[in-house]
Amino acid sequence: MTDWILFNLVALLNSSGRGHEVQTNARVCFLGQGHFKLTKHILGIPTEAAASFENFSEHGYLEANPDVAIAVREKRVESGEWHFNAIGHTEGRKLIRQDKIAASKQAKIAKISPYIAWEYDPPLLPNGALNCLPDYLAEMAGVEHTDAISQHDYTPDVKELIEANPDKLFLDAGAGFRPTYYPNVVNLEIVPYSTTDVLGVLEKIPFRDGTFDYVISNAVLEHVRDPFTSASEITRVLKRGGKMFIQVPFLQPYHGYPHHYYNMTKSGLANLFKDAITIDSHTVPVYFHPVWVASWFFNSWANGLSAETREAFEKLTVKELMEFHVRDMKLPFVSELDENKQFELASGTYLIGTKA
Repeated sequence: MTDWILFNLVALLNSSGRGHEVQTNARVCFLGQGHFKLTKHILGIPTEAAASFENFSEHGYLEANPDVAIAVREKRVESGEWHFNAIGHTEGRKLIRQDKIAASKQAKIAKISPYIAWEYDPPLLPNGALNCLPDYLAEMAGVEHTDAISQHDYTPDVKELIEANPDKLFLDAGAGFRPTYYPNVVNLEIVPYSTTDVLGVLEKIPFRDGTFDYVISNAVLEHVRDPFTSASEITRVLKRGGKMFIQVPFLQPYHGYPHHYYNMTKSGLANLFKDAITIDSHTVPVYFHPVWVASWFFNSWANGLSAETREAFEKLTVKELMEFHVRDMKLPFVSELDENKQFELASGTYLIGTKA
């Protein structure tokens, strides 16, 4: 998507929905495989809050503001607190509510631990997540450090399902950073965000067969090296009769979190799960409409041009672009795009190789 585009569109669609600014004091008890029982109604914890002098947290501030985190790491800014005191408090900056997340995460980890299937007892990370990502697996899956933040909200139907089924267990396979932290959703991710519950990869999901009632995978399978194994793993950990909600881009520019491998056609996505599931529906939701492809594509193209060429590019009509010919390849809006921008937006790439 960019995952950010999806987040912004769904946030707009959900603007009148429920469950955005609610908290939980529910007590969680584990009943059996893949199920929670709550003594009070389950509600999600909003992960971000406005930063203030009273609630300031260095870690929470840096996680919510990656530009500041990079500046601190590069020693251009003394600390997150220094930035907040100097300017951040005037900019309406946010921070991650790590104290609110921690207690819910601890309870969740305690309840799902019996259903972890791993070669050793996975250690806890500083953020309280289970670490199921040893170096050999990270190398196999191509996991690298990234400063990019993948963030999107759930679609309204999935959000409603999560909130209406507190006794069911959901796996968010490649969760990114979650704007709401739910006690009944296990966030599996390669980046140790505050909302990450299990650090791991889709090629080797660290849970027993049939653990989950539902699996969500939102704009993730294009970022994995082996989507076939990942799809098999998603199917394996889903209970018989359970449902999966899978979204994958087709016509989208390159966007790495940290890598981008495979966009998929309708047939390609269905093929990943053939013979394993019955397809209930396969649609193009509003945030995947072709108009967003065109908008994203041409905005990114314009960003790769000089100011003068961009101004001329933005005045082109759709008809002029539709009538483009090979003879026009030397026009500035075509010839100015550097190699990186061409790889981002290319119709295709050409590889020549020699076997070692």
